[in-house]
Amino acid sequence: MAFTRATGKHRRTGRVHRTTARAAGVAALATTGVVGTLAAPALAAEAEVEQSGITPVVTIGDAIADEIDAQAVAQQQAAVDAAAREAAREAARERAAEAAKEAREAKERAAREAERERLNTFVAPITASYVSTAYRAGSSLWSSGSHTGIDFHASSGTSVHSVGVGTVVEAGWGGAYGNQVVIRMHDGTYTQYGHLSSIGVSVGQSVDPGQQIGVSGATGNVTGPHLHFEARTSPEYGSDMDPVAYLRSHGVNI
Repeated sequence: MAFTRATGKHRRTGRVHRTTARAAGVAALATTGVVGTLAAPALAAEAEVEQSGITPVVTIGDAIADEIDAQAVAQQQAAVDAAAREAAREAARERAAEAAKEAREAKERAAREAERERLNTFVAPITASYVSTAYRAGSSLWSSGSHTGIDFHASSGTSVHSVGVGTVVEAGWGGAYGNQVVIRMHDGTYTQYGHLSSIGVSVGQSVDPGQQIGVSGATGNVTGPHLHFEARTSPEYGSDMDPVAYLRSHGVNI
């Protein structure tokens, strides 16, 4: 089947005026029902079928042909617009995924920074106190002949804090130290807190800087209430190091 322009004024009968591409487009539209839609009633009024004896020829008017062209252009534009919308949606999804990734990475960085800060934070074992007995001070009060730690001035019941992040390895009676707590710090060193009137932590418990681990007292071998504090290389007696230098190396000035 072929399509020709209708015979009319200034037109010669029987000449094919539309291109083969248009004829093919009309034929395709006809198979999908587009021409059928247009033909009621417009195409019915302007189109007629001529029998040539070999191939049926449909002759249509300019108005119908232009409308068919317009529909083809509209369909093509609709396809282009749909593709553009899908591309925009895909780009939006990619931007959202990238933003989520950046937010997640920022949160992870903040968490790592907070953890580093926590691990590197040290405080004094007693707030607003002072050293009443120095490290290595000599006296017959101590079996070794010298002081293996420092004493902080404190009345009974004063809150005693862990100086940093660590894990409790001893919590209980320590002989001459009375009630004591020993903590393994995150850097592998140890801190000891003696002569406590009560203990607030247990072995295996994790502690943070400034966390209360007990209260000061006068248990064990003492002449009055205070806190005995030691810094050690191991949890055992005799592995002591200068507590003042230890605290100052971690940013605590006493």
